[in-house]
Amino acid sequence: MTTAIHEDTRPASGVTPDSAELVRRAQELAPLLKKNAAQGEADRRVVEESIQALTDAGLFKVAVPKRYGGYETSMRTMLDVSAAVAAADGGTAWVVTLTNVMSWIVGLFPEQAQDEVFGADPDAKVSGVLSPTAETTRVDGGWRVTGKWFYNSGSLHATWAGLGIPLTDEEGNVVDQAMALIPRSDLSIEDTWFVAGMRSSGSNCMVAEDVFVPEHRVLRVPPAINGDYPTEHKDETLYRSALVPVLALVLIGPQLGMGRAALDFVIGKSENKPISYTFMTSQKESVGFQLQIAEAARLIDTAELIAYRAASDIDSAAAQGEYPDYLTRARVRSDTGYVAELITRAVDILISAHGAGSFAEVSPLQRIWRDSATAARHAVVAPQVSFEIYGKALLGVTEPITPLV
Repeated sequence: MTTAIHEDTRPASGVTPDSAELVRRAQELAPLLKKNAAQGEADRRVVEESIQALTDAGLFKVAVPKRYGGYETSMRTMLDVSAAVAAADGGTAWVVTLTNVMSWIVGLFPEQAQDEVFGADPDAKVSGVLSPTAETTRVDGGWRVTGKWFYNSGSLHATWAGLGIPLTDEEGNVVDQAMALIPRSDLSIEDTWFVAGMRSSGSNCMVAEDVFVPEHRVLRVPPAINGDYPTEHKDETLYRSALVPVLALVLIGPQLGMGRAALDFVIGKSENKPISYTFMTSQKESVGFQLQIAEAARLIDTAELIAYRAASDIDSAAAQGEYPDYLTRARVRSDTGYVAELITRAVDILISAHGAGSFAEVSPLQRIWRDSATAARHAVVAPQVSFEIYGKALLGVTEPITPLV
């Protein structure tokens, strides 16, 4: 199966697969991804067999520029692919999601940097952390960088990393913030990812010790937040998309898939699962269970509608060559937090509806519950921050709480 998919990803005509085709490929891999899910948790990294199959299927190419053999798709397709993979395994989907969005970020850099990443290796995988937890010194032609960056999802599969850095003046004062592209060979990894959920994401700490980063591999963040990207390819629609809305919204793709998978699982088991200590031999007979299923389905449906509205806003603005205004960007951040909140509520309802058996280690529900709950607490997703950003924007309150809008 893997070989056949590998051949499909390299059509002689050069036609880019559409979202439906990429989702189909992900669905074909579902049995393999499910089979390897428990081992991925035990290893605290996605099983290499799964990574290779996803690579062969082209599912790490959705945000790679076509100039390097990528698919250069859309925000909508990124959500579709992440959700389809998450329907099989949330941790695997998280690695796919973060790797793909980092490929998109590479597409914002100057062509020279893109050539070094994807020109040298069309299957290059990039992990990343935006927080500038490092020290830098200006040197001839670039920067010397030393630092540690926690929560690099997919770190054990990455060949490059995009890492947040402060930029300093001659006196050592921080004057700017940037992201530096650094090859994995210049970095070490501290094994720090011991968690309750998203265990297989391998979100370890990357370490740089006095690494030289040339200027063309440094992307300044404040201009990028307002749509000023250094890429020379201004005609490429995907890389005109708004920075923070993409970085935020992409994180709920796995949530959509996990929520739908939980609903399907509970419905699928309900006909032959009795309700303990009652006369009901099938959960389907219970009005209370029916109401729980309806509520969970409504929450998931609402999450999908909101997520795809936000994706459409991002994609439409990029296609028209327009940068979304502050209010729209603030709403996308709010939408991101709300989707995570809706899926969290839906999964909690489904866990209760299915019963205590949800927590058996052999049940996929307990993994969905842990993975979804962990991913929903990502700092960029956090509803309380996202809602405040949107509320201030609606009311015209100019006091900022974060530059990431």
